[in-house]
Amino acid sequence: MGNTVAREDFEWVYTDQPHADRRKEILAKHPEIKALMKPDYNLIWVVVLMVLAQLTAFYLVKDLDWKWVIFWAYVFGSCISHSMTLAIHEISHNSAFGNNKAMWNRWFGIFANLPLGLPYSISFKRYHMDHHRYLGGDGIDVDIPTNFEGWFFCTRFRKFIWIVLQPFFYAIRPLCINPKPITRLEIINLLAQLSFDVVIYYLWGVKSIFYMLAGSVLGLGLHPISGHFIAEHYMFLKGHETYSYYGPLNLLTFNVGYHNEHHDFPNIPGKSLPLVKKIAAEYYDNLPQYNSWIKVLYDFVMDDTISPYSRMKRQLKGEVKQD
Repeated sequence: MGNTVAREDFEWVYTDQPHADRRKEILAKHPEIKALMKPDYNLIWVVVLMVLAQLTAFYLVKDLDWKWVIFWAYVFGSCISHSMTLAIHEISHNSAFGNNKAMWNRWFGIFANLPLGLPYSISFKRYHMDHHRYLGGDGIDVDIPTNFEGWFFCTRFRKFIWIVLQPFFYAIRPLCINPKPITRLEIINLLAQLSFDVVIYYLWGVKSIFYMLAGSVLGLGLHPISGHFIAEHYMFLKGHETYSYYGPLNLLTFNVGYHNEHHDFPNIPGKSLPLVKKIAAEYYDNLPQYNSWIKVLYDFVMDDTISPYSRMKRQLKGEVKQD
């Protein structure tokens, strides 16, 4: 239980990320993939229905015993909340309305954010674009854990706690690694969220607020869907930076598991990523892949050679352009 992992630093690499070159190669061989680079308008209606489902849940839990509020926050609310963060991920790539209506996507992201309880959408978009452009970039990609995380969460028990505290680290890490000036849209996101929370509290009381916030925290912490945080880029196999997951939870997560495909083609909506894999099967079928996010979480905790340090990291060269 107290075993310490062997790794003491990140895996520093001096090559560019593989996704840009593979994208060029695939498009040269399969130009028909370009036809998939279009908005997914069904995403709009799915998000609206998810918001309505959570509003209904806020109403239904307002008079329940606390034990049932907690139960439904984990069993139902956490799934919807985590799924909504991945809808916001889709929206950050302009998948709802297309690149020609970028601001429509930003406003829709603020709307999708409402049932999460905490402002998230606009800041996520700014940092997530850096993650794609500068994957593993030192001081830029805030998906990379801090040195403190790698140093401290180095035993099985501490890694378990690290997984439980994932929402905290994802919120605090950008402020430690790459703080950015607050933008007007982030202020609007904050004010809209606070206004929504006040209205929910006024209408239905503290249990509805607790259900909303607890669902978001629990859904992003110790939860089967949270396996994607570790599955995407943690280096279970040396030399492999990005991994895809092809299990059933893609149905709840807008196919975020198709992560090699997503980084190769970030402008293709999640709905179409299985088709990318099918068309360019010779590029994806032999890459390391997962079929269980629960097993990823288990292996991360129990494998004494894996820790938050198990990431590829790059020293960026040249001009760095950030949102």
